[in-house]
Amino acid sequence: MGQNRGMRFLRRMLLVVVLALPVVVQAQREKLPPEDLEIVEKRWPEAVRTSTGLRTVLVKEGSGDLVQRGDLVSVLYKGELLDGTVFDQTTDATKPFTFRVGRGQVIDGWEHGLQLMRPGEKRILIVPFELGYGTRGDPPKIPRRATLVFEVEVVEVKK
Repeated sequence: MGQNRGMRFLRRMLLVVVLALPVVVQAQREKLPPEDLEIVEKRWPEAVRTSTGLRTVLVKEGSGDLVQRGDLVSVLYKGELLDGTVFDQTTDATKPFTFRVGRGQVIDGWEHGLQLMRPGEKRILIVPFELGYGTRGDPPKIPRRATLVFEVEVVEVKK
């Protein structure tokens, strides 16, 4: 009799865990604060969220191999806060920003986002603060816990 009661209890607990799991997984994956999420969903409804919480919007398709860790990448970009304030940009095609992917030279949002891109491709990267400048920001230009929006174009990739 006691064994049946124990099995019923275990089944109920398992059911609770199974039913609650999607809520927990969903909560863990969403990296944007609710007020930022509302803005992002209105402004970029087509944005695709990755497992890291980064969102991307394909603006222009590229061609060739995907960017990989270790590649030397040259990009043109514009970085904005959600309110449209531009905090940084490199838009002169004769002087692109060049760095090696996977070496910690850029924020994690770029590390993840660029590895989804090909030469010639342009994307909007919507970067949650955890993949950007974190809880401290980068004063005075980037406030604490800022969601960042980058328009990034891969100009050149050297393997």
